[in-house]
Amino acid sequence: MSKIKNTINNNQNSALMPMVILTSLFFILGFVTWLNGPLIPFFELACELSQSQAYFVAFAFYIAYFVMAIPSSWVIEKVGYKNGVSLGLVVIAIGAFLFYPAAETRTFLFFLVALFVMGTGLAILQTAANPYVVVIGPRESAAARISVLGIANKLAGFIAPIVLTALVLSNMQDYTTDKIAALDSIAKSAALDTLALQLQIPYLYMGLIILVLAVLVKLSPLPEIDLDEDGNVAHLNIFKQIINAFKYPQLVLGVITLMLYLAAEVLAGDSIGSFGKQLGVYGEDGNFYLKLTSFTMTAMVVGYILGITLIPKYVSQVQALKASGILGLILVLLIVSISPNIMFQLPGIPALPLVIILVALMGLANALCWPAIWPMALQDLGGYTKIASAILIMGIIGGAIFPLAYGSLVESINLANEANGVAKTAKSGNQVAYLMLLPAYLMIIFYAFKGHKYRSWSRK
Repeated sequence: MSKIKNTINNNQNSALMPMVILTSLFFILGFVTWLNGPLIPFFELACELSQSQAYFVAFAFYIAYFVMAIPSSWVIEKVGYKNGVSLGLVVIAIGAFLFYPAAETRTFLFFLVALFVMGTGLAILQTAANPYVVVIGPRESAAARISVLGIANKLAGFIAPIVLTALVLSNMQDYTTDKIAALDSIAKSAALDTLALQLQIPYLYMGLIILVLAVLVKLSPLPEIDLDEDGNVAHLNIFKQIINAFKYPQLVLGVITLMLYLAAEVLAGDSIGSFGKQLGVYGEDGNFYLKLTSFTMTAMVVGYILGITLIPKYVSQVQALKASGILGLILVLLIVSISPNIMFQLPGIPALPLVIILVALMGLANALCWPAIWPMALQDLGGYTKIASAILIMGIIGGAIFPLAYGSLVESINLANEANGVAKTAKSGNQVAYLMLLPAYLMIIFYAFKGHKYRSWSRK
């Protein structure tokens, strides 16, 4: 498959240390990514934004994947995969450090720049780290390694909102919208400045930890790899490679499916906090709605565990993707149909609207989409596999565009409801706007049943 320098030492234990390093990297990747969910309602309050403006948090972060995926591939071509991993971590750390001056000035645009820089670092890290998953050990155990890294990623997504809430947002009950609105302009500005400054120390520490990890990766025994295996492709310039790669329908349809799946995954994680806040899910400490992203991540971890248990012994990746698309479709229809006044009690937590639980369960529907779509889209691409991987990463733009569209749709529906005297708790824009995910799950279903089989555009 690949030429690996020193054949990774031909040592049975050679995979252990790289696997530990990769697990740490994917944990960091998940932790940084899923902090965005609780940051959306936080910035909406601290920077005095509308809901649609607050969703620029997701846009700034995920648009970096689209913009930087191909440049990341070029950078790694120059510096190598191991140095690419280290470089990606350094860029993420720089983005984290930028939160310090952004919080000092309480400037939303500055925060967006910091998020874009962090997204750029993650794009480099993803492009550099993913090939290691396959080559650091036997091919027959590659699926198990991918599953372990996926769980590490989503486990971090479960922990991140809890940690952020504990370290930064523990006193949100003192900064509710109503309390802030009751202050005069000077007191209000001082209170919001104090709120924003709470981000400084945690992000400073996070940047330092990631910087240390970058140094450790640089000094680690992580092997350098060389995936330039096809001379017929390697001599082509990057633009010609992209044009030729788009001749494969399984890739093009896979990119579209991945983009729409990312829309569903990001909205399930990032919108649940704002939706919970709109429904009055505050809890005794006043900040429980900020922890709701962890519910979605828990559902995704359950999905990964089911995948490890059932695939391929009981079900195939294709069957898992079919089930994921159908479950997602059913959940969206239920979310937009049921009354938000129906409550559901889970042990040890405040009673929640059932619709919130259904949004979290979309995490279960989404869990196996990435590991299923990715290999289907890359199948039979030969020497174009490398550039196709970068193109697939560009599909993460779905996580940038759809949250913005969701926020705008929510505002327009809520304004219409307000004009018509509709109660806030009765089918708000937050709830109805989930209808926009129907095309996403329909595309997932199509790709699972038919789209991934296409090998020629002339095939009917």
